[in-house]
Amino acid sequence: MPDTDFDVLILGAGSGGYACALRAAQLGLKVGLVEKGNLGGTCLHVGCIPTKALLHAAEIADQTRESETFGIRATLEGVDMAGVNAYKDGVVSRLFKGLAGLIKGRGITVIEGSGRLTGPKQVTVGDTTYSGTHVVLASGSYARSLPGLEIDGERVITSEHALRLDRVPASVVVLGGGVIGCEFASVWRSFGAEVTIVEALPRLLAVEDEASSKALERAFRKRKIAFRTGTPFQSVKHTETGVAVTVEGGDVIEADLLLVAVGRGPVTEGLGYDEQGVAMDRGFVLADDRCRTNLEGVYAVGDIVPGLQLAHRGFQQGIFVAEDIAGLDPQPIDEAGIPRVTYSHPEVASVGLDEATAASTYGVDGIETLTYDLGGNGKSQILKTQGFVKLIRRKDGPVIGVHLVGDRVGELIGEAQLIYNWEAHAEDVAPLVHAHPTQNEALGEAHLALAGKPLHAHA
Repeated sequence: MPDTDFDVLILGAGSGGYACALRAAQLGLKVGLVEKGNLGGTCLHVGCIPTKALLHAAEIADQTRESETFGIRATLEGVDMAGVNAYKDGVVSRLFKGLAGLIKGRGITVIEGSGRLTGPKQVTVGDTTYSGTHVVLASGSYARSLPGLEIDGERVITSEHALRLDRVPASVVVLGGGVIGCEFASVWRSFGAEVTIVEALPRLLAVEDEASSKALERAFRKRKIAFRTGTPFQSVKHTETGVAVTVEGGDVIEADLLLVAVGRGPVTEGLGYDEQGVAMDRGFVLADDRCRTNLEGVYAVGDIVPGLQLAHRGFQQGIFVAEDIAGLDPQPIDEAGIPRVTYSHPEVASVGLDEATAASTYGVDGIETLTYDLGGNGKSQILKTQGFVKLIRRKDGPVIGVHLVGDRVGELIGEAQLIYNWEAHAEDVAPLVHAHPTQNEALGEAHLALAGKPLHAHA
């Protein structure tokens, strides 16, 4: 008979679930991990990792096209999607094997199959019911659509279908100018497709600082990625060769494919959460700042909890819950302190508050902003990238927002999140030595300027 009683029983082995399992096992707890698909969930198999592999392949294509600007003669003969997919799948496979080995090595019991909450502390998989002193709901998310917009998986597709394409489409309409939409638009343009983004909100990446959105829009125009903001979608119909997308106002945009990238919804329906009395809101599980639901001993982490749908948020929530269960009394996670990155060309990254939120929170006169242009950064000039570092601080106080635009700036967000989360003042960061020439210097230079002593910037 299988072992059915656990200290911690986790429903879902995505970023939040497996992080919780690994940390709980490390702390000596007996862990059961229920998963109907592959360990690693959306992020590893159909999200973060494969999309970033595509984006790196796209970067190689762009660099090959532009090689003569660096004095290197090369020609781009084409994009072999079979080869690109083999590279992408190889990355996923290696990480999956590594994760499976970690989980096995920690003595975690993996329960394969679809689980359902059938009691306050019970999960049923098939004919077997498992119980946990503590239950963690971590069932993840799915690619949403719009009412009446049917996904057929061939001409009208989601990001999951896009990751499996065996060809580069000649033209694509991307519905949604958020992170997923902008990343796929960037990939396909680099691969040679004609791309049009349709976004109902007034700007691309509307959750980012307005200056970051404008910089991305300028870069996309330069790359000939078309976009129509403030333009709601109306309908789509199949044509002989693809799709015809009608937007508000009656304009029709024809393309080979329509990618629906309008966000992700929580995977909670039919899992028994409602029946067991878990407090819900539009399918999301409500949890407090300690990831506790309204049911004693039942926690929720990751994309099913309202807030940023990011793998690293799920990781941290999973670790937090394991430590909370073990009695370590961890500090609650500051949602504003979670770094955000869009891996388009150029990249957009941020942590903390944007200028509008900071101004509404502390008053327009209660904040100061500074923008340092990457034109003054040696490594960015070597890479031929444009962008900026924008800092927001409370007047005579700590830095409360860092916003970055430019190729590879996602790699700078680590220091930026330390600055925000440690409530550093510009004067605290200015004396720190940043290696030259690195893009990381741009953060140092920006803080020098904010502290009143600019170096490679005009006073």
